Amino acid sequence: MEHLIENIVNMLSGIPSELVVFIISLFPILELRGGLIAASLLHIDMWKAIPICIVGNILPIPFILLFIEKIFELLKNTKLVKMINKLEQKAEKGAEKIMKHKRWGLLLFVGIPLPGTGAWTGSLVAALFHFKLKDACVAILGGIVLATVIMCFISYGIPFLVSLM
Repeated sequence: MEHLIENIVNMLSGIPSELVVFIISLFPILELRGGLIAASLLHIDMWKAIPICIVGNILPIPFILLFIEKIFELLKNTKLVKMINKLEQKAEKGAEKIMKHKRWGLLLFVGIPLPGTGAWTGSLVAALFHFKLKDACVAILGGIVLATVIMCFISYGIPFLVSLM
């Protein structure tokens, strides 16, 4: 993932570092995790990077929760039907783990930084499986906080500890 982020950072060179981090945090798959890695690579102070990454990661979530089903229905009548089917299958795969524990499952799914997890996929699962909006928002925000703590340690804490050795 770090190599991908380095490539994106290089492609966006010339743009202010904080904006690069914000843009990376908006992307599905990269999200806040990628934003914090980019921020550490760009030597942005952790306390400055955290709100930038959180806002970037949160911004798409309401749109996914409120509109994704309607968007999928519209796109199923286009050539994008295969992509929509893949996204729905991905959501169903994640849903098995989440549905056992509902809110806590969604929080952990969003918060533990593993491939295929995160706020985008968590929002997709919550929308497609008709979570109550309040429950989905609380769980996703909690997951983002958990991901922030974990990724700050990985992006800033481990390199700091290594530099002490």
